[in-house]
Amino acid sequence: MLTVRTKGVLTYARKWSFSSKGSIIPRFYSISPPRPTNERPEPDQVLKNIAKYVHKTEITSQLALDTAKLCFLDTLGCGLAALQYQQVQNIIKPIVPGTVVPNGTKVLGTNYEMDPVNGAFAIGTLIRWLDYNDCWLAAEWGHPSDNLGGILAVADYLTRLSKATYGKKGKEFTVGDVLEAMVKAHEIQGVIALENSFNKVGLDHVVLVKVATTAVVSKMIGLTEEQTIEAISQAFVDGQSLRTYRHAPNTGSRKSWAAGDAVSRAVHLVYLVKNAAVGMIPSVLTAPTWGFYDVLFKGKAFSFEQRSKCDSYVMENILFKISFPAEFHAQTAAEAAVKGHEVLRRMGKSFRDIKSVRIRTQEAAIRIIDKSGPLYNYADRDHCIQYMTAVPLIFGRLTADDYTDSVAELPEIDELRSKMYCIRDEQFTLDYHDPSKRSIGNALLIELNDGTVLDEIIVEYPIGHRFRREEGIPLLLKKFKNHLDNHFAPARADEIFSRSKEADLTSVPIDVYMDLYSN
Repeated sequence: MLTVRTKGVLTYARKWSFSSKGSIIPRFYSISPPRPTNERPEPDQVLKNIAKYVHKTEITSQLALDTAKLCFLDTLGCGLAALQYQQVQNIIKPIVPGTVVPNGTKVLGTNYEMDPVNGAFAIGTLIRWLDYNDCWLAAEWGHPSDNLGGILAVADYLTRLSKATYGKKGKEFTVGDVLEAMVKAHEIQGVIALENSFNKVGLDHVVLVKVATTAVVSKMIGLTEEQTIEAISQAFVDGQSLRTYRHAPNTGSRKSWAAGDAVSRAVHLVYLVKNAAVGMIPSVLTAPTWGFYDVLFKGKAFSFEQRSKCDSYVMENILFKISFPAEFHAQTAAEAAVKGHEVLRRMGKSFRDIKSVRIRTQEAAIRIIDKSGPLYNYADRDHCIQYMTAVPLIFGRLTADDYTDSVAELPEIDELRSKMYCIRDEQFTLDYHDPSKRSIGNALLIELNDGTVLDEIIVEYPIGHRFRREEGIPLLLKKFKNHLDNHFAPARADEIFSRSKEADLTSVPIDVYMDLYSN
């Protein structure tokens, strides 16, 4: 008689036999499970869709391209503004002092000339440092213009290399080429983010920066569609950043250079595919046990119900940070606080007369930036909704300098913070996820010491929202000009600003335009 039983992953057979004395003896035999097949599957559909979009889709939306131009200028301006701070200067400088790469990428606002990998890190870090570039809010949050760090580094390097070798080494890129690459990188990052929350599994959104930059740069350096799939698979299998550095009690400056690290890694992976054919990992997402979904996404596949096809939706609907260098979920809270400051002033009151402040906000803001207790550094403060509300209530402003130690040490700020509390608003949360609205609402209810309760100040859409484009564009250009004026001599700042507004900017070679930003 043969009995078969399974225990764990092994199957055992028990066969009964008789000894020479007639007793029954059970004998056990292990039966090995079937060996897994080693046949290579087709690449995951997500990888193929991204590569096809990058290689086959032409960007025809003039709205997207016009918005990309604004995004391009704003992002460069944010990078220049970051150079006012010593820490970022120390982070981006060459590891070997004095290193100059022939025909290298020029890092805006500096005299550095770097290889495209290190150039991507430097540019990407400058772009993100002040948390002042564009934003995309959905199931996942992020800043799609972070991808410009990799796009610009590669476009500038390849163009300089081509000119130095009389066009024998590849394509020369124009500003227009960079804008089209930005539209596609925005779309890849933003569409994946619509319904797929990486923060809920503890991963940082820069994984999407790495993937989007990898995809777009692959085409820029001349990889085929199949090689682009290979490169994207490498980006997904790569080690992904935890969100630890964005949240209490560990918030720190890494959040300001994480995107630089992501675009640098993306460019490196693309060149590994180009130079060494490091190999495709076809089921990097779907492989049982070892794939991205099982290891990092709790076994859940990406969802694309809202948008099953990429075009230029994300760039057309991108959010600009115009008024405040602040985490985007608090932009409307800061705007409401500035209004509150003015209301108090007209009443002959000030922040000293405030008894309490209720902040009615979206669920995402409560998860990310609702903080009490000590704030230890710049990064901690610009990710605290109470801090970003207290400062404008006190001063009627919120600038990058307001996150520095010299301002944060004022006891009035922490005293006012202690009087604030957040509540989750269901309608704000629903409108936040509504693709036809994408609001980022906040409302302040201020009670004074004498018992007076002011009318609630509600701001649903920040000035950088697409619903406020007409109002926002002049201010966005003013923001860009201010950043130029703060970094360059007046004549150079005026030259860059004038050239940037010209209709034929898209036809200007990218190296020629970036030379304007060199020290």
